[in-house]
Amino acid sequence: MRWLKRWFSAFAPAPLTPQLQARIKASFEQSAGDEERFPSAIDPRIYHVRLILDQLAALDPASVLDAGCGKGRFARLVRERYPRASVVGMDISEAMLRHVPPGVLRCSATLTSLPFPDDFFDAVYATESLEHAVDIDRAVAELCRVTRTGGRIIIIDKNAEHWGKLKTPEWERWFGRRELERMLGRWCGRVESRFISYWEDVEPDGMFLAWLAEK
Repeated sequence: MRWLKRWFSAFAPAPLTPQLQARIKASFEQSAGDEERFPSAIDPRIYHVRLILDQLAALDPASVLDAGCGKGRFARLVRERYPRASVVGMDISEAMLRHVPPGVLRCSATLTSLPFPDDFFDAVYATESLEHAVDIDRAVAELCRVTRTGGRIIIIDKNAEHWGKLKTPEWERWFGRRELERMLGRWCGRVESRFISYWEDVEPDGMFLAWLAEK
């Protein structure tokens, strides 16, 4: 029955209470010292990186939000590609944010309550961070709210059909392909999704999905 409970929790997580939010924050504060599992850098050849940069290229953005940035490993490369852009790295953990590289603006916040005005960013991306938001509907609404009309939203996360293959905290949630398309479709005029792999020349195994939306 344990496997059934874990599978069900992917679709019916506990409510986002202040106590749960504090536990999630404490978990990432502690994990900030684990460079192996939460590295400060990422290989720019990894397809997750290339996909984000390719999506941003259509905009030549002046402002970009890395939502749930961790130590800023993606934000570092976005900043290098777009040195004139204002790149904001947002994370729940101040300990993670201390590793964010110079030139990237830091913001401590949650995905369900972004401290930015409506239509503020040209592009917003979230790489394996939405899965920790618990209140997914609210988080997606927030990502879309702070993106300007015509801006891009990029979400890379795990596929719910592969739930159980990795050890996860009890609050983590993975998504069905159409489920997240529907959520984004409430706010965006164009939404698509695709299976992706870490490397462009490796066939995707279904674990990771990318959702791409234009508001």
